[in-house]
Parts: sequence; structure tokens; C-alpha cells
Amino acid sequence: MQKLLQSFYTIRFPDCDPFGHLNNSRYIDYMLNAREDHLKDFYQMSLDTFYKDGLGWMVSSHEIFFIRPAVYNERVAIQSCLIDAGESHLLVEMTLWDETLKICKAILWTKFIHVNLKTGRKEKHNAAFSEFVKTVLVEGVDLEGGPQKRTLILSNASSKI
Repeated sequence: MQKLLQSFYTIRFPDCDPFGHLNNSRYIDYMLNAREDHLKDFYQMSLDTFYKDGLGWMVSSHEIFFIRPAVYNERVAIQSCLIDAGESHLLVEMTLWDETLKICKAILWTKFIHVNLKTGRKEKHNAAFSEFVKTVLVEGVDLEGGPQKRTLILSNASSKI
């Protein structure tokens, strides 16, 4: 099963500031939208299916580091991968690169908490989902160093995990 997922997007005019740079908050939007696309396109997982079953994931935290600006009309690559998982949480790394995958522009670590939408309470992942997670989890990412250390690694390397 593929672990590092990737797709390409074009930076749109309404998402930019007067200097033509992608607005800071829009980086998160682009990356979360890409992650949703990745789940659907690579794993055939639709969030609608989970929501209909009363299950979902809520963002617990975002940690984002901006390395280089993304600019209006630029074609960028967005990559995402699962770097940590527990009984009721997922930690996803999302990176935004130039089109050639040589320049990392931003890194985002988002922690999601699994929630029963009917009760509004945190809930453990079921056994089938936990087994799936094992097949897509990227190992070897220094979680203790956090996204700040990861930023140093990715800003000096190509798109390799």
C-alpha cells in the first residue's frame, strides 16, 4: 500500500495576499483538502461514509512551519502521510512543495481525534481501521523532534520521507 500520497494544485488568486503570496491560513486549507483527496483517490475512503456511520475525526492541533512562499498561479505538489497513530488519534504530516519537488515550502502536522458524532465523545478506532492504519503508517519519522526538526530535514532535501 502506498504511504506517501501526492497530488498537484494551482494557487488561486482569491487565496493570495496583495503581494501574490498564498495567505497563511490558506496553506492549511490546501493541505487538508489535499489529504481528503488523497484518502479518496489512493485508499477509496470517503469521509461521507464515515460521517453517515456517525464517525469522524476532529482536529486536535495544527503545527505549521512556513519555509518559502507559494505564489499566485504557481503549480505546487502537496504530499501527505500518516506518521503516528494511537487508539483514538492520528498524526498526519502534510507538505507543500514546488512543482519539481525540490523546494519544500511548508510543513503541517495535524493531530486528529477519532470522535463518535452521535455522542460527541472521543472513541477508539475499530479493529478493521486499526489494521488498515498499520499498512499505511510511515515509520522512522522523529516524532520527538517535532515538525520543527522535520522542517530542517525537508528544507535541505528532496521530497523523500
